[in-house]
Amino acid sequence: MISELVNGLTIFLRLKPRELPPGKAQPAAARYFFILVVLAWCGQRATAQITTFQWYDLRKYGIEGKGWTDTKAYYDRLPASAEKMVREKVWTLSHHSSGMCFRFITDAESIGARWNLINAELSTVHMPSTGVSGLDLYVKEGTRWRWLGFGRAGRVGENMRLLINGKLRPGRREYLLYLPLYNGVSKVEIGLPPTAEFLPAPDYPAGTKPIVFYGTSITQGGVASRPGMAYPSILGRGLGLPIVNLGFSGNGQAEPEMAALLAELDPSVYVLDPLPNLSPKQVTERMPVLVQTLRRAHPQTPIVLVESILYVDGPYVEEGRGRRCRESNAALAALYERLKADGDDRVLYIKAQDLLGDDGEDTVDGTHPTDLGFFRMAKGMESTLRAALRLAGAGR
Repeated sequence: MISELVNGLTIFLRLKPRELPPGKAQPAAARYFFILVVLAWCGQRATAQITTFQWYDLRKYGIEGKGWTDTKAYYDRLPASAEKMVREKVWTLSHHSSGMCFRFITDAESIGARWNLINAELSTVHMPSTGVSGLDLYVKEGTRWRWLGFGRAGRVGENMRLLINGKLRPGRREYLLYLPLYNGVSKVEIGLPPTAEFLPAPDYPAGTKPIVFYGTSITQGGVASRPGMAYPSILGRGLGLPIVNLGFSGNGQAEPEMAALLAELDPSVYVLDPLPNLSPKQVTERMPVLVQTLRRAHPQTPIVLVESILYVDGPYVEEGRGRRCRESNAALAALYERLKADGDDRVLYIKAQDLLGDDGEDTVDGTHPTDLGFFRMAKGMESTLRAALRLAGAGR
């Protein structure tokens, strides 16, 4: 904050009188200076507070949302063996920490975080740094999770932030911290006042298995404003179950190599959502292989097939992606009917109409959902996932 104050004063000193409203130069300048001083004071106070915290490295307690433990780096989403199996772009995206989270209990009045980012790109042209590279904090209220605070990243390397805007009311509570969606981390720590209690939250009941989501940028979380708003995470909170997010932006292409990797996992349910990255021909060729690979490894595990979202401009643009979307969905529907006809009663289906709304107001670019779009997607998928969990004997 001191550097920000210096920069602000430098700009202020360079202002020419004509750049301020006539007759208001001095009052306006005084207000700007006062605001800068207050911001600097608040920043110094927060920094002084957070430097006294006790820090807890999440690697010592175990992160939620990893499908494999034998990873090259702790926060990778694919196993080390995948480096020689998958395309380079998929391997690079596997270093992103999308879907990973940590649940903990504390009576602290303040909560901070330190996290080391591995990629210099903190935001994208259509996704803010709070979603790409930030942290997201929820608090448990009864059986519900409510949003509480966030950590905004400022640079590659170490970031340190207070996650709560103000002092928490006294009380012992359970919290949930989500990691970045489109950046990777090498280290994440939770910081608490030295006298505060810190405990990992209790494990899920014995036998609980995660829901595994496989798909594209939309599955990975593009372009949510913060990590907790990716649709797999919304569903995880709503269903009270752990999730594994294997969305790969632009690269959810259902290759046989990814099918083999997915088959290594043992989830309660597979959710397959790669159609936005597949041509109709690829849907016809690759999706049957993906389903068959999973079914051979897991005969009783429910598999949910998800149609591609309907692009907002699809009804008005006959050619291009609108047509591709319709043809891809038709190919997936034909696969679903064949699987059912062959007696697979553990395959379920989610239609595009059940995902985004019909008002055209829930995407950033006609493709990637806003937070509203992700909320609608999660609500549209929830009943089917609950049915799948009942088939798996994990119904709620």
